[in-house]
Amino acid sequence: MLSVYEGFFSGGARILHTDVVLGLQEGGQHHRVLSLHGEVLREATRQPMEDDACYRSLTAADVEVTSLGRTFGLPGGVTADLARFTGPELATTARAMADADVILSLKEQPLALLNQGGLPRRPVVVSLHRSDPENQGAALDELKAAIADGTVVACVCCAESTRAAYEAAGIPAEVLHVIPNGVDLLRFRPDPARRIQLRDALGIPDTAPVVVFAARYDAMKNVPLFLRATRAWLRSEPDGHVLMCGAGMTAGQPGLQDDIEAAFGEDLRLADRLHRLGVRRDMETVYAASDVVALTSAWGEAAPLCLIEGMMCGAVPVATDVGDSALIVAGHGFVTPPDPDAIAQAWTDAAAARPALAPVLEHSRERFSRTRMIASYAALIDQLHTEWVRQALPEPPLPETL
Repeated sequence: MLSVYEGFFSGGARILHTDVVLGLQEGGQHHRVLSLHGEVLREATRQPMEDDACYRSLTAADVEVTSLGRTFGLPGGVTADLARFTGPELATTARAMADADVILSLKEQPLALLNQGGLPRRPVVVSLHRSDPENQGAALDELKAAIADGTVVACVCCAESTRAAYEAAGIPAEVLHVIPNGVDLLRFRPDPARRIQLRDALGIPDTAPVVVFAARYDAMKNVPLFLRATRAWLRSEPDGHVLMCGAGMTAGQPGLQDDIEAAFGEDLRLADRLHRLGVRRDMETVYAASDVVALTSAWGEAAPLCLIEGMMCGAVPVATDVGDSALIVAGHGFVTPPDPDAIAQAWTDAAAARPALAPVLEHSRERFSRTRMIASYAALIDQLHTEWVRQALPEPPLPETL
């Protein structure tokens, strides 16, 4: 198996796909990863491949990871056009593809490479993790072209909203398969020791209500709405604290500081209880330390990993109705309109409901299991590979007539 990534940078899709690769490798498959970019600058965060948590997890599990060596967004760096590839880049790709029986494409962007002429012909499975195909630029056209010529044999959608959006955008229904996201239940679980550890490190009292927002600094996440809700909530909860995690969620992101000042206005002192933690490799600890996991996205979400990971650690989810968020949250938390006061009130209600909802969250763990997700991926890949091999076999000779 070969997985092709656009690059290694912070985001739920990369985390999810990497976990799938690791799970399939644990199940006996042999996997390699090819990344188009070796380093990216996104959300004011420089992210070399070798420093990425997903890269480290893969290499620690003996999954070979190579890169075409491209860079993206770096001052003085060379950013090549995703529609044009050099001879050496294509040669590297061809060698990686030659040893693969099936290729997994992390989202549709790598298809600009996989659709190049002269590469080995292999069945490609594309994992789709958003619900806004129209915002993926030329990548949607690359996906349609790859399906039309038979290169892409299936698309795995992480949410029903993803399947519906791509079908509406013209992707044939028969290639769209839904496999809901799952997480490692041994890692993501309530943990009182970790809860106390992080709260002590941040100076947060044991009894203080805590809201966590795990997202990169991107317009789709609607950070200004989140910050306006944070202001309203901190005004009403004098002991409350808010954690912001993800690429760009640091003091080094000037746009975020501007957003904070605009949202808090004369109440800027309240931001002393707003902790900007940036990219964390211990999200299980951050979620365990929290009472509420918040999502305020305006578009593009499918099955937000933060909601699932947070719930499995005991945090009550509060989300806007985007993608499959309402389906994930139903019975476990609160869905809100995109109104800061309504969101702030829901955070208060969610923190108060946490003890009562703990048994509900515990009962739902199997539904969000990584084991279930990986077994579904393995079954689909085995089926597609068998069908591909059968189609490639020569037709049996006709019996001779007497």
